[in-house]
Amino acid sequence: MTAARRRWWSWTHTWSSLICTIFALLLCLTGLPLIFHDELGPNPALETGTDRGVRASVDAMIAQALAERPGEIVPYLFYDRNKPIVKIPIAASVTSSPDTFFYKVFDVRTGTALGIDQPNQGFMYVMLRLHADLFAGLKGTLFLGAMGLLLAVSIGSGLALYGPFARRRRFGDVRQRQGRRVRWLDLHNVLGIITLAWFGIVTLTGVINSLAAPIELMWQSGQLAEMAAQSRDAAAPTDRRAPVDLVLAKVRAAAPGMTVTTLAFPGTPFSTPSHYAAFLSGDTPLTSRILQPAIIDAASGEVVAVRQMPWYAVALFVSQPLHFGDYGGLPLKIIWAVLDVVTIIILLSGLYLWFTKRRSGRRAAAGSAPLAAEPSR
Repeated sequence: MTAARRRWWSWTHTWSSLICTIFALLLCLTGLPLIFHDELGPNPALETGTDRGVRASVDAMIAQALAERPGEIVPYLFYDRNKPIVKIPIAASVTSSPDTFFYKVFDVRTGTALGIDQPNQGFMYVMLRLHADLFAGLKGTLFLGAMGLLLAVSIGSGLALYGPFARRRRFGDVRQRQGRRVRWLDLHNVLGIITLAWFGIVTLTGVINSLAAPIELMWQSGQLAEMAAQSRDAAAPTDRRAPVDLVLAKVRAAAPGMTVTTLAFPGTPFSTPSHYAAFLSGDTPLTSRILQPAIIDAASGEVVAVRQMPWYAVALFVSQPLHFGDYGGLPLKIIWAVLDVVTIIILLSGLYLWFTKRRSGRRAAAGSAPLAAEPSR
């Protein structure tokens, strides 16, 4: 690498890192507890000895939930992937923000209401909002996505800088006798190259996750509208509703081997005024994360269409478990957490190296030629 090219890569790495590092630190710190969201989140006590195949009436659960909050409605049903429970949100309208939902949780086998803290309150909720959108909604999400792109540039430029450096040194070598800054530079480089693949995957999947809202809009205006158009009464909203138990039974019969994870009621952003929308998943670590939509006529309960999700939606579903490492059980989560802590050290050491170089000027570059470049990840 020529001196001019090294300076260009160094400038790119320095400024892309400086702009996004504070936000990357925030995402790493908030992402650490979110890796263990299943373990740290609400954990309702379930009865033992009840057959998982038994299903109580969902309509009865909905009636019980609405009795506590008269005048409100149920916009969705959310089934847990790992536990026999269903979360029933209650809202003022079908278009209410999820942040305003009040949740009732039931054992799907017995219909028993379970005591649980509201998921839109508490420490984990604050961590999730900071991680997802900085409490700024879509603008915050897209801003963090832009920071993720800068972080990807920082990772790529750091790799370009590491190449010439690695050719002159043994892998993992940390020079102990050439001052604190040199030790931190070597440690920064070594940790950066060790976590390169993981850091790159988490960064890119985070960017994809930040595009969830645009992806949802594409799906709603494309596949959802096309599926709903197959119904003869697609343009005729009706107040007549088929029982939810019937809707769920029809969906399960139309998609054997699949599990209903979400049911969107008519009029919500994920359905139409005259249709329910069910989202189903498989039973493997991968297919359990890839949803398959079904559209159901609201009046009759008949399934109108069942489709595979388009590629851009599948990319979103696959990126979510990769981002948090929650597709391989607790051992993988522990590995993700360790790598997250290492990444925090890399980010902090990068800031330290930049500040010390600013303070001491060109004297900090004394030693070997690679030290003239900015620290690489």
